[in-house]
Amino acid sequence: MANTQLKKDLIAYSKLIGIDKIGFATADPFVTLKSRLKDQQKLAYQSGFEKGTLTERTEPDHLLPEAKTIISIALAYPSKMKNPPKSVKGDRRGIFCRASWGEDYHHILKRKLKLLEEYLQQAEPTARSKSMVDTGELADRAVAERAGIGWSGKNCAIITPEFGSYVYLGEMITTIDLPEDQPMFDQCGTCNKCVDACPTGALIQGGQLDSNKCIAFLTQTKEILPDKYRKKLGNRLYGCDTCQVVCPENKGKDTHHHPEMEPDPEVVKPRLLPILTMSNRDFKETFGQISGSWRGKKPIQRNAIIALAHYKEIESLPTLFNLLHEDPRPVIRGTAAWAVAEISQEEEVLKHLMTAKERERSPEVREEINKSLQKLKVQSGLV
Repeated sequence: MANTQLKKDLIAYSKLIGIDKIGFATADPFVTLKSRLKDQQKLAYQSGFEKGTLTERTEPDHLLPEAKTIISIALAYPSKMKNPPKSVKGDRRGIFCRASWGEDYHHILKRKLKLLEEYLQQAEPTARSKSMVDTGELADRAVAERAGIGWSGKNCAIITPEFGSYVYLGEMITTIDLPEDQPMFDQCGTCNKCVDACPTGALIQGGQLDSNKCIAFLTQTKEILPDKYRKKLGNRLYGCDTCQVVCPENKGKDTHHHPEMEPDPEVVKPRLLPILTMSNRDFKETFGQISGSWRGKKPIQRNAIIALAHYKEIESLPTLFNLLHEDPRPVIRGTAAWAVAEISQEEEVLKHLMTAKERERSPEVREEINKSLQKLKVQSGLV
């Protein structure tokens, strides 16, 4: 018999330790999700960051034998920054998405789940449990939806009535049988604002995402970004909030329950130029505490170069020229070659590109240089 009192005790304890929402779901296989994931694979919509096999991602008892219940938790994060610094000419700034503000949420949720696990273990010494946050095999959204935390929106986020989609999710599989909550189903209705607003058309239809087009994914890649996406990035250094910002369910939602989630404006809206010359140690000291640093320095620096091109920041040219000639990484040299031609059409840019071309050995960088030279020649009427 499912343990009703234990569930009540867990809910009460979750509030004591600062969990904003908690829900309980069966550990039955996610049959619909499995079918959907197969379609995602066929269509090549997956990002490559997904963990585990299809079976592990949809059948909880493969992760924890004799699994009975999945406990889903949600922690609400801020959507507004106090006193954000302004990005002005000569002092341009980039932006990290809201989900990367404050301390890395993986650490925060893991601490909460550990406390919850320990509480359950004390109450039921025979309990076996397995917790995960975001990088685990289970699909957080599918679990949260089944557990009644919120519904899965067309923006591919869980939308809660209380906090909108500004929530972090985590879950704990357990062998203890606990009463399940009612799933929360779609409440987006005919609203299509997120799909219409997506800068790259990554939201294919309600609730389906082509990860390879999603700016949040693109900002985390480590290669030279395809031409068609560069101008879509704007000043984003990590992640994208567009589909959340336009969502009517997020209007007026701004939660400040957790001091460790509060953003440091200088970290999450940083000056762009200093990023380009950061050492690995500087990068770690500046950004190491936030989740947006997990892919390392190179993607952030590449995105900072693209952001400077977005602003057409003339003052950045000396630094970009130096990167074009001296940086050991082809991705940085190639992106700099593109950026300088976006920023200025002066003869100085042409000279630097010609010099760089003579010395460059990387085929992908040479291609970027050639495209920029061609662009400058067309603009100057030389071809």
